[in-house]
Amino acid sequence: MFNIREMVENDWEFVKEIYEQALIEGKSTFTKEVPTYENWDKSHLKDCRYIIEKDKKIIGWCSLSPTSSREVYKGVVEVSIYIHQQYRNIGAGKFLLNYLVKESEKKGYWSLISSIISSNINSIKLHEKCGFRQVGHREKIAKDIFGIWQNTVLYEKRSKIIF
Repeated sequence: MFNIREMVENDWEFVKEIYEQALIEGKSTFTKEVPTYENWDKSHLKDCRYIIEKDKKIIGWCSLSPTSSREVYKGVVEVSIYIHQQYRNIGAGKFLLNYLVKESEKKGYWSLISSIISSNINSIKLHEKCGFRQVGHREKIAKDIFGIWQNTVLYEKRSKIIF
């Protein structure tokens, strides 16, 4: 039903479109505009960037970002996952996030972190279905695109392979 492959630079226009949908919705990110590919590329790890396709159409993507530049935290990374509006609630997010978990463990990442805007119930449910657990929350951490202060919840998935 779904195909997952590594993201390449030529995918950026599709990735950008899906990311832009999330910006407009205002419940998946505090970012106010889609960065250039060059800026996005600099802030995300080179490995664990994946595209999910259905019927050869890109319907979502995921990637990892470092949480710290310190060597001791090189295995602690932050998850980004976005699914096109028209393809939500069909299992694509779960399929992609489970794939990311498996592949990240192979590459030596031991702690996946997601900071989710607390009103984004679908993302919270997705992470819980994939074995993430809530480890914290932050109150009024940032304003959304509409200028409203939002809370976030922190979810974590620890590797079972590494420990």
